[in-house]
Amino acid sequence: MSGTRVEPPGGKHESGNIFLVGLMGAGKTSVGRLLARRLGKRFLDSDHEIERATGVRIPVIFEIEGEAGFRAREARVLAELARERDIVLATGGGAVLAPENRGVLAGNGVVIYLRAAVPDLLARTRQDRNRPLLRGGDPRATLEQLYTERDPLYREIADIIVDTGEQSLASLAHRLERRLAQRAAGRGAETRAPAG
Repeated sequence: MSGTRVEPPGGKHESGNIFLVGLMGAGKTSVGRLLARRLGKRFLDSDHEIERATGVRIPVIFEIEGEAGFRAREARVLAELARERDIVLATGGGAVLAPENRGVLAGNGVVIYLRAAVPDLLARTRQDRNRPLLRGGDPRATLEQLYTERDPLYREIADIIVDTGEQSLASLAHRLERRLAQRAAGRGAETRAPAG
């Protein structure tokens, strides 16, 4: 069987999948859980799925297998989850690093980039011990470097970009719902537009 994916008749949106991308601390899990509830979809978190499959926390995988080992596991899990239908998936911050992951996400659902400023990310991740890339060194410098490296990759595949800022989870989820409805209405209008 080849690695070529056949596009369903309705395109990537027929699956009903929504993929959230963005740096650690952007709110993918919190917003995703709320958005899924509001839209009547199932919520999944790729990092949690990796932990469930391996039986250990992400930092332990990094310790034993290094980042390369973790990224290989992440790619397998993303490919598997992208075949689901009607899910809201929070992806790991580095999932976009591999071109094949970007292809899987862009080709199998609506991609939402939750963009957050470095000071906000720093405040949100300061007490989190489950972030291997922020252990030791200077977390602000690390986040700035990650933002510089990954922001173009998030933008490359994003259908919707939303700045998280200081707004509440509820208002952010409401904004995303509105943007998703506008996209769906726009697509419907394009489909119904008479030829010529």
